[in-house]
This record gives sequence, C-alpha cells and structure tokens, in this order.
Amino acid sequence: MNIACARYYEDLVVGESRISGPVVVEPAEMLAFARMYDPQYFHADPEEATRRSIFGEAVASGIYTMALWRRLDHTISGDIAWICGVAWEEVRWPVAVRAGDSLRARTEVLSKRESATQAGRGVVECRYALLNQRDEVAFTCRSVNLIECRTAPPGRGQTTEGTHRM
Repeated sequence: MNIACARYYEDLVVGESRISGPVVVEPAEMLAFARMYDPQYFHADPEEATRRSIFGEAVASGIYTMALWRRLDHTISGDIAWICGVAWEEVRWPVAVRAGDSLRARTEVLSKRESATQAGRGVVECRYALLNQRDEVAFTCRSVNLIECRTAPPGRGQTTEGTHRM
C-alpha cells in the first residue's frame, strides 16, 4: 500500500459507510473451499445437501462467506492505515450464501477514540456486512480495529511478542 494515499484514524468519520462492487459466488470455488476447509455435507456435497439439508442445496460455509467479505472489503477499506484488528463481536450469518449469489460488502464506522495507552494509534469500531442481490444480510459482525494516526511516532504499527495494546 502507498502510505502517502492512506486514510488514517483522523480521516475516518463516525457514520461513514462504504459499499463494494459485487462478486458472484462461483459454484466450483465454493465447493472446493468447503471440501478443503469445512467438509460438512451441506457445504461440500451437492447431492447429499439436496437430499438431506434444510437448505435444499449446497450452501457456502461461514468461513468461505467471511473470506468473500474480506476480499470485497479490501476494495473499499484497503487504503486505511491498519495496524490490526483486535476483536470480532456479534458475528452472525442470518441468510445462507448460495452458488450464483451476487454479494457486496458494506463497512460502517460506528465509533472511534484515540488509544489510551499507545500514542499514534486510534481504536475504531466498525460494523461489517455482506449483502446478497436482494439486499439481505448474509454475514455481519462488529469489529474493533487499531488504526495508525497521521501523527504517529516512528515504529507506529509495531508491537512486541505478538501483543497488541489499545
């Protein structure tokens, strides 16, 4: 990322919302992911899912759904001067993602504050969502993130021994 064009903590506005362009869920990719990482029959076996599942067909795993959200979110939030995410809360999958769905990511800034313990860091809470072609929410969570301040001291994004302080 080109830091010169990054959005910093100071640039983010509470209430700001961004939405990505769409991606269509490809059946082969969805099934391949499930077979490798989440091989429950209703994700990985279309015939068995059609016969036995409450969905009536194979549906995307929650992990795959989050991966699609992340890919899309990067197109609208990739210019933020992230340090790291520190928590996901209220994670939900209210509507199943299906092959052929057209999905878009939405990010909304809920709150922000300067770090009480680390100069040069801001704590930003966001609501993330993945919407299908009917504007139904397929995935949502609330996330707490550390963002660089424009006036951060040298070494601003570094932590030691894997610990993160807010």
